[in-house]
Amino acid sequence: MSDDLAVDAFYPHPPAKVWRALTEPDLIARWLMPGDFRLEAGHRYTMRVAPMPAAGFSGHIDAEVLGFEPERMLRVRWRDAAGDGAWTITWTLHPEGRGTRLFLLQEGGPGLRRARLVMGAGWSGRIAERLLEVLDAI
Repeated sequence: MSDDLAVDAFYPHPPAKVWRALTEPDLIARWLMPGDFRLEAGHRYTMRVAPMPAAGFSGHIDAEVLGFEPERMLRVRWRDAAGDGAWTITWTLHPEGRGTRLFLLQEGGPGLRRARLVMGAGWSGRIAERLLEVLDAI
């Protein structure tokens, strides 16, 4: 079984608005984690949340913007600063009617199984709910 995680969700908001939520640091902090994200290929940044010792998660993510296509795709690499290995997160946006179909693919090497345990339920659960709350508010 692959440890990759794929999630798709529909948001009743246009791609431009979803893109803003994925790429503006103050909005990212409201639905995901605070950090010093900048939409620039090669930009390295950090994000911090409460640690989850039982899951082996330090709460400190070292990240890098790998690439993007405005309002279409964002790819980043994340690594738990205290962990073993890195994983790639790719968000792909597709217009659908008056909204956006947002696909997320989390993939990687060593450490991905732990990352899947930490984030798996969140991507389609509470994190998705917070993203919708932010989209509704902007």
